[in-house]
Amino acid sequence: MTSIEHNLQQVHQRISAAAAQCGRDPQEIELLAVSKTKPASAVEEAVAAGQRSFGENYVQEGVDKIQLLANSALTWHFIGPLQSNKSRLVAEHFDWCHTVDRLRIASRLNEQRPDDLAPLNVLIQVNISDEQSKSGIRLADLPALAQQIADLPRLRLRGLMAIPAPEADYARQLAVCQLMAEAFKQLQQDYPGVDTLSLGMSDDMDAAIAAGSTMVRIGTAIFGARDYGHAAVHHNN
Repeated sequence: MTSIEHNLQQVHQRISAAAAQCGRDPQEIELLAVSKTKPASAVEEAVAAGQRSFGENYVQEGVDKIQLLANSALTWHFIGPLQSNKSRLVAEHFDWCHTVDRLRIASRLNEQRPDDLAPLNVLIQVNISDEQSKSGIRLADLPALAQQIADLPRLRLRGLMAIPAPEADYARQLAVCQLMAEAFKQLQQDYPGVDTLSLGMSDDMDAAIAAGSTMVRIGTAIFGARDYGHAAVHHNN
């Protein structure tokens, strides 16, 4: 068994344990393997171990891997901040974009999504901790943006994503995750196609699952410590 295969098993066990603690079915929670800065060979190891969904933070690095692996069974999620000048690459190559937080980006993705591809699945990024430096909209602005995205034919609104501020205390993690879960439930009432709450990483995964996350984003626990060496050329996004 490879170390990546072993790590994936451990992460799945952790998801199952967290789900059991709050009475949820672990099948409701998708594991998104965050493969940023990792070589395509590491992704291939994860694929061999059964992983199918991968998250990338840097546009060009992600596109390089998507083209190199050329595996239609894989689902690629763009989860990094998206600059307008890189939106075309995301629209043309990725299956999901988690970081839509303004109409301008949504409109560009809609215009640039090729007609021969299924609509791009999008999540609205919410700045749930109101951090000045973070991307994402305020909860108060969510209804208007959701309506605008729902009207774009080449996009499919699937739900919400957040990166809560780091918080060591579980109760405080849970409180923030529950705020997101409430917003998600409200969105589901308004838009029947909404089914995804991308919330929770290694440090707050248990709280996110308890609150109702349907997708957790895990990188280091699967692939090991980040290697920023080989991917440095792509860090302009």
